[in-house]
Amino acid sequence: MPAVLAPERIDVQIPDGATAGAVLLHPHPDYGGDRNNNVVDALYRALPAAGIAAVRFDFSSSDLDEGRHDALEALDLLPTDAVVVVVGYSFGAAVAHGIVGARVIGWTLIAAPLGRIGGSGGDAAIALDPRPKLLLVPAHDQYCPPSAARLETRTWKATTIEEIPSSDHFVAGATAEIGRRVASWISAIERRAARGPTAGR
Repeated sequence: MPAVLAPERIDVQIPDGATAGAVLLHPHPDYGGDRNNNVVDALYRALPAAGIAAVRFDFSSSDLDEGRHDALEALDLLPTDAVVVVVGYSFGAAVAHGIVGARVIGWTLIAAPLGRIGGSGGDAAIALDPRPKLLLVPAHDQYCPPSAARLETRTWKATTIEEIPSSDHFVAGATAEIGRRVASWISAIERRAARGPTAGR
């Protein structure tokens, strides 16, 4: 049975009236990734500032399936009437694309290691799901540059790929821009979802 998330390793912000929320998933815990990672921290600041609830937490292990269990547990900390976007960076992106619950209206994958972790390319759970996906791909990503990301997702539905210019996998100096892009995208797909469901199970 996967471990229960430790309350002291979870942070939640819920702005008044928030109708959308995001589960933020950090890089690989075996390589120093945690909820205070610079990209996750930038998102945790930017999204609530835009009226979007956010939850971040430390994974209980480096196992992908346990990470998804953790993420679903964290999702339950968001308002029950809020729609949810799953946002993952690096290893967190590999965790994110296996989460397909009914409350989820979309996914944002940042510097996703597509093709390097099992089920992360064409076999990803979200690949043929019609709900929207945003991939933010560093122009000089050492693990999955834009050309590889396009190849790996060529059969994915409802997928937008945007490059992060002048950045590698660690996106130094680009975290504020990532926060702005993700906040804007979530707000846009929330408005779209309010006009009618796109999918879900």
